Amino acid sequence: MLKLYNTLTRKKEDFKPIKPGEAGMYCCGPTVYNYAHIGNLRAYIFEDILRRVLEFNEFDVKQVMNITDVGHLASEADEGEDKLMKALAREGKKPSLESMKELARKYEAAFKRDIHMLNIPEPSIWCRATEHVKEMIELIKRIDKNSYAYKTSGGLVFDTSKFKHYADLGKLKLDDLKAGARIKLDREKKNPSDFALWITNQPNHLMQWESTFGRGFPGWHIECSAMSIKYLGEQFDIHCGGIDHIPIHHTNEIAQSEAATGKHPWVKYWLHGEFLVMPHGKMSKSSGEFLTLQVLMDKGYEPLVYRYFCLGAHYRQQLTFSFEGLDAAKAAYEKLKSRVIELKQKGEKGIVDDVGYLSKFSEAINDDLNTPKALAVMWDMLKDEDVGNKLSLLLEFDRVLGLGLNEMKKEEFKVPKEVTVLLKKRDDARKAKDWKLSDKIRDEIKAKGFSVLDTHDGQKVEKA
Repeated sequence: MLKLYNTLTRKKEDFKPIKPGEAGMYCCGPTVYNYAHIGNLRAYIFEDILRRVLEFNEFDVKQVMNITDVGHLASEADEGEDKLMKALAREGKKPSLESMKELARKYEAAFKRDIHMLNIPEPSIWCRATEHVKEMIELIKRIDKNSYAYKTSGGLVFDTSKFKHYADLGKLKLDDLKAGARIKLDREKKNPSDFALWITNQPNHLMQWESTFGRGFPGWHIECSAMSIKYLGEQFDIHCGGIDHIPIHHTNEIAQSEAATGKHPWVKYWLHGEFLVMPHGKMSKSSGEFLTLQVLMDKGYEPLVYRYFCLGAHYRQQLTFSFEGLDAAKAAYEKLKSRVIELKQKGEKGIVDDVGYLSKFSEAINDDLNTPKALAVMWDMLKDEDVGNKLSLLLEFDRVLGLGLNEMKKEEFKVPKEVTVLLKKRDDARKAKDWKLSDKIRDEIKAKGFSVLDTHDGQKVEKA
């Protein structure tokens, strides 16, 4: 039985979908105003593992992910400038609808390239915020009709005091929440936690739509509610995101969605991934100092090495990034790759006849996506001399791990003449039992970009 940690209840629960055999899953996608940093990408790796585990358990998964290309203000709490508007200024582009669209599509394409390189399949449905404003307006009308909204000079605002479950997800203490704690003081708001559904007080914003609430644009929170309801229904199984979404964004999503539909709970299971942190603190795009996947690649790391690095920690644990840690992940990944290629060369065939490892692997991943334990099971299996179907098991494990094991193959390369000469000298040194010279020549070969393995059939050279 698959167990998932539900943020709403703060405990692991058996996963029981609304419709037997099916799983509806909404993932908060990127705001496309800059490149995704590797902390952002850790969240999407976690969500990919979740989807793969559901499919491993034979659920038919419908995954929906949004692209936020309007309405996400600099603060999650309805203040500041739209992030895409700020990005235009950052890149020295003249403000226009066309330049804003070009910017959004540029970073959307970059994000999709990143997830492709990390072996993350695209969701069942992509949905851009700008293409679903009609649905947002209709949802806001339902909220207003049910008396959960009121007008201010800034637009239409949600009245959180009327929604009795507002504090549930974030375990918020609303009595202690004072104006200025999460948001800038706004004397027109009835409660410090009230939030914008529709924004009308930014006349210079490039994207504006007509509505019964006035000319303006949607608040960020309403976007996810409207799009998830459109594609997954008024109640669905799983909603994912980072832990930073819990106290404001996801809390507000629940409030407005249940206020509109009258359905409780709107979503059964809420899953949140922890931060990737740097030794000096959380990675942030607002500071302008962050690492992208391309930076790692430029330093010689394959994207799937970073994926392996992330799998080494549970998604609900903070993961501290370091290049030393990434080097360790690279060594493990290269070792795994070598074993896979070796097993493929042996020509192993046959089905998975589980000798216990598949059950252990399933038990690990079904225990709230325990990827560190799943990796440990994999390495134990590879060390076990009694297992004769290692490749079959690895490929089965990789349905969840997503490390591209099926595509791994021996790289074809030509050994330079100077390395061939060194190999001959090293072979002569070994025959003469001159181990010191043998080791010296090995180091010379390594300096030229090759490694030497001593096998029963003699020296074997590989690219380092």
